[in-house]
Amino acid sequence: MYKILIVEDDEVIAKVVKEYLTRWGYEVKCTEDFSSVLDDFIKFEPHLVLMDITLPFYNGYHWCAEIRRLSSTPVIFISSAADNMNIVMAVNMGGDDFIAKPFDLEVLRAKIQALLRRTYAYNEQNTWLEYKGVLFNTLDGTIMYHDKKVELTKNEFKIMLLLFENIGRIVTRELIMKKLWDDDCFVDDNTLTVNMNRLRKKLEEASITDLIHTKKGMGYFIGDQ
Repeated sequence: MYKILIVEDDEVIAKVVKEYLTRWGYEVKCTEDFSSVLDDFIKFEPHLVLMDITLPFYNGYHWCAEIRRLSSTPVIFISSAADNMNIVMAVNMGGDDFIAKPFDLEVLRAKIQALLRRTYAYNEQNTWLEYKGVLFNTLDGTIMYHDKKVELTKNEFKIMLLLFENIGRIVTRELIMKKLWDDDCFVDDNTLTVNMNRLRKKLEEASITDLIHTKKGMGYFIGDQ
């Protein structure tokens, strides 16, 4: 599932766009604290950003430049300031497209789809990982086995990605915990066990048994040892 971050201080516009894009299957987050847009970007890890120009604290050009210091994630500017100077500035600051307000939601969606397709098409061959008939979709975080589909939570997705990327190798508990809770907070070791048990139960309900193995005192693995 593609994730879209909306940086728009008009609550009505932000809500309408979020509801519309959510209906089309996107995961959408609206920035609420406009003094820390970059924090939202880092935590949410969107595939695309919709950015207004006129914002509290700092304008959209500032935040686009900050994002460009970290990422090439596509940015579409949405603004009523649609004169040539602002359009040129948007492009120069790293924007990938510009949509003038008011805009048609269908046009917005078409531009989003086209930009996502151009940006991420080269990764399509790596979208699916497979092991003995179990298909792991790294784009939308789902597992397919025969005709059954398993929806993964954020933590379950991270666990499965680590295991599938290291088939035949043990992934230590320490590494998994670091990937799941890399925020310097104390996490009881039992928390990981609970997450693994829930994941295994969910897989078993889809008739996927014995996919994840435990190496006592070390960690977990998929494949043969």
